[in-house]
Amino acid sequence: MSIFSSDVFKGQHALVTGATGGIGRETAKVLASMGADVTITGRKEQVLNELKEEIESKTPNAKVMRYVADLTDTSDRENLVQAAEDQFGAVSLLVNSAGMTGGGILEELTQEELERVMYLNHTVPILLTQRIYKTMKKDKKGSIVNVSSLSGIRGTYGGTAYTGSKFALNGFTQSFALEAIEHNVRVNGVCPGYVDTEMGRNGIRSKGEREGHSFDEQFKIESEKLPTGRITNAEEVANTIAYLLSDAAENIIGENIILSGGSVMR
Repeated sequence: MSIFSSDVFKGQHALVTGATGGIGRETAKVLASMGADVTITGRKEQVLNELKEEIESKTPNAKVMRYVADLTDTSDRENLVQAAEDQFGAVSLLVNSAGMTGGGILEELTQEELERVMYLNHTVPILLTQRIYKTMKKDKKGSIVNVSSLSGIRGTYGGTAYTGSKFALNGFTQSFALEAIEHNVRVNGVCPGYVDTEMGRNGIRSKGEREGHSFDEQFKIESEKLPTGRITNAEEVANTIAYLLSDAAENIIGENIILSGGSVMR
């Protein structure tokens, strides 16, 4: 159910990375329903095609471009931005949702895995933002949301790589927000706890294996630990991202909004 007007982002161009994942997918759908022209990107072409078709069927006047890209590749990032600008003009709304889990306990963590997680989760959002910000700064218009994690707020078992990358991303959000606001560009982040997506379910499954529980048992445990009694869903995260991108949040900068069902209070 849409909670926003269909013309909030009319005439604006949103780029959503990680659109083949649960949060990115829902965010693209929400932004299109709010009137934005949307460029969706990820590595899985079939998933992008399906998402484009779904958006166009639910929002008949939606304008959606899909672009398959590996954002760890410099030329892919540049070609993505160029293609997006050629199709819909300057990007005024950026959602850095691409990311990955990975790592493990320190004794087993390899340098290769550490660098792989840090590069996609921290370095890539910075480099993509750097490229798009050039035009935002010139136009004195833009809003950026980085998709982080509750793991960027507090440490987790075996989280040296993943948690470290999200702490770093939160630091980027706050630091860059101070620079960007001088040019009327707002930067914020979201920090969900477990989300009912493939990535979130895999995290719960891994924790269950470590603690000797089945997936269903661990999912129930994680849900019941929360004051709300349930795991966050991807649409709730997408709605929060949409709010932060909108003018309704025009005096909010450098914030990393926690969506955790109240887990930080227990």
